[in-house]
Amino acid sequence: MKNQFKRIRARTVSGMIAAAFAVNAWAVDPFTVRDIRVEGLQRVEPGTVFASLPFRVGDQYNDEKGSAAIRALFGLGLFKDVRLEVSGDVLVVIVEERPTVADVDFAGAREFDKDTLRKALRDSGIAEGRPYDQALADRAEQELRRQYINRSLYGAEVVTTVTPMERNRVNLTFTITEGEPARIRDIRIVGNHAFSEGTLKGLFDLDTGGWLSWYTKSDRYSRSKLNADLESLRSYYLNRGYLEFRIDSTQVAISPNKQDITITVNVTEGERFVVSGVKLEGNYLGKEDDFKTLVKIRPGESYNAEQVTETTKAFTDYFGSFGYAFANVEARPEIDRSRNLVAFTLVADPSRRAYVRRVNIAGNNRTRDEVVRREFRQFESSWYDGDKIKLSRDRIDRLGFFKDINIETADVPGAPDQVDLNVTVAEKPTGSLTLSAGFSSAEKLGLGFGIKQENAFGSGQYLSAEVNTSKYNRTIALTSVDPYFTQDGVSRTIDIYHRSSKPYEQQGGNYELATTGLGLRFGVPFSELDTVYFGATVERTQLKPGTNIPAAYLAYAESVGYTSYGVPLTVGWTRDDRDSAIAPTTGRLQRVSGELGLIADARYGRASYQYQQYIPLNKQYTLAINGELGLGKAIGGHLYPVFKNFYSGGLGSVRGFEQGTLGPRDVTGASIGGTKKITLNAELFVPFPGAGNDRTLRLFGFVDAGNVYGDNEKIDFSLMRVATGVGVSWISPIGPLRLAIAQPVRKFAGDRIQRLQFQIGTSF
Repeated sequence: MKNQFKRIRARTVSGMIAAAFAVNAWAVDPFTVRDIRVEGLQRVEPGTVFASLPFRVGDQYNDEKGSAAIRALFGLGLFKDVRLEVSGDVLVVIVEERPTVADVDFAGAREFDKDTLRKALRDSGIAEGRPYDQALADRAEQELRRQYINRSLYGAEVVTTVTPMERNRVNLTFTITEGEPARIRDIRIVGNHAFSEGTLKGLFDLDTGGWLSWYTKSDRYSRSKLNADLESLRSYYLNRGYLEFRIDSTQVAISPNKQDITITVNVTEGERFVVSGVKLEGNYLGKEDDFKTLVKIRPGESYNAEQVTETTKAFTDYFGSFGYAFANVEARPEIDRSRNLVAFTLVADPSRRAYVRRVNIAGNNRTRDEVVRREFRQFESSWYDGDKIKLSRDRIDRLGFFKDINIETADVPGAPDQVDLNVTVAEKPTGSLTLSAGFSSAEKLGLGFGIKQENAFGSGQYLSAEVNTSKYNRTIALTSVDPYFTQDGVSRTIDIYHRSSKPYEQQGGNYELATTGLGLRFGVPFSELDTVYFGATVERTQLKPGTNIPAAYLAYAESVGYTSYGVPLTVGWTRDDRDSAIAPTTGRLQRVSGELGLIADARYGRASYQYQQYIPLNKQYTLAINGELGLGKAIGGHLYPVFKNFYSGGLGSVRGFEQGTLGPRDVTGASIGGTKKITLNAELFVPFPGAGNDRTLRLFGFVDAGNVYGDNEKIDFSLMRVATGVGVSWISPIGPLRLAIAQPVRKFAGDRIQRLQFQIGTSF
């Protein structure tokens, strides 16, 4: 041969093994590389190849380096063939690129939207712009099947079609035959004696289905849901004295046609144990009496695992409030099986006291550090305090800017009495642009537009613009809230609004009240739950004459004019410890608000008080109680501004009566509201038939009572209207929806009855 020519080659079929054997088969003598050329590139940059080579021009080349070069280039995942050719002292790297995925599409997918499937494939390595490989396609098919299995679609089939395109690209089409979902046909619990199978199955979110299963999908098997149900079953027994209860096994059987699933749970109940005593051992910092008050375990009562857990957690938290971040509390049972008794010894080791050196915040890519840090009640260089750390986490959570918050305690190397707090947050979108439409039996069709940003520019400030329109109420409002107007946490709210309304009336009146205002309000936090608000508003109110205008409105207009001005001073107090603002199950809300007009045309005082209490009767039933009082009074001999009257009747007050029709009426029969209001509501929430324990869809029974009284009337409970009925509460994608069917129990002549009422966005 005139020119010595040797080739080193490896293909993806044999991977790294082929690369190693290729070098041995085509061994070359070591030489100094004078030049390196790369051939076969289409989209990959040459620099990517050169950066992966373990040698450079001028370096010594040998077989070991050639083998390493082939492994490195294959490791990039960009090539399906790699060859090294040596011609004299020139090394030629010849590559064949893998095709690039140009487009990913799905055919036959109904259970998932395409974006969800694309995300699942992206996690498997298949996405537009990435190199294509048959192994990745196989893995993608498996991932798609897994997604469908999670939805109980065990018969789903996936076929991949690869369509070559120009410029070494391919289109991928995943054709999916979903089939019918497998449904739970039977759930069996074997080994139970103390409780009926029906009682135990009632604890499960999974069931054999009902007429509403199309919505709840409770008859679709899910391993995660089954695990949660098994934990509920275990807790049920352990909280009722069955200390040695265990779940022996769980069998999930699927029929040959992959349509029916049977779940069998085998349990051993054991005996029911009673607590005979509780004693404390270990170091309790000389505060044994304080710790004893935290004990939830009650001698003479059945063993309750939840009480034991609550006790040990309360002890650990109490140690943490004194700076003992590493306290260990162990509840040691002493079991007397002959008498079915158990005694507990609570052994405590406070370990060492610790300071917090630093609070580190991570994950807030958009939100400023100060927005998170100012919610912290645990300060750096101070004693570790578990209560303050928990409170800090709750305060960060209440911001609503993060979908996940985690606080971990980390030791400081070389400093056994110091810890760092690592706060990791996962941000979520805090802005929204909404176009909405709603319909209510009172206000007919209403259209809305809104734009808001709860964390504007990562500063923690709230900005919003809202436009709503309906038959009776129209609003244009701009709001800006700075929650930390001062470093002490005093908030500032600026409101600019224009509202026009027509009182709820069915007699064809076309008069209108229009109010334009500018308000400034400050909120001062007096505790973690209590906030006091005060501010002032400048308002312009115009009464536009029309047909059937009430005499009270005319009288006020003749006294102060059809256009009047007011500067009401506002003050309020709120305490809210509910577990949810949309679908609460426990907690209490109290709200007091007041307005005082001392200057301009409107001279009046107006106050209201609201009290809500949510009482969880068990996992499925919640009792809700609501009470509202309102009082308005004119000042200095002036007429009370009728546009500040209270109204009652309908959803949100006394159901079964038309919206806003209770109380005084004009001679024309128009409802004009009153200066005194009282409303009482009681609701019992129960699961919706077929919805299991889903709290977004519930039935409720209710009893309402209330009325509105005029300025010269006394509150007379004998005149209060009373109604009872049932309703449906649904947290729908477009907002909370309530539908109520009410039957007035106490009504009077002239009352306007409306037994069926519904509205989106109504609270209580």
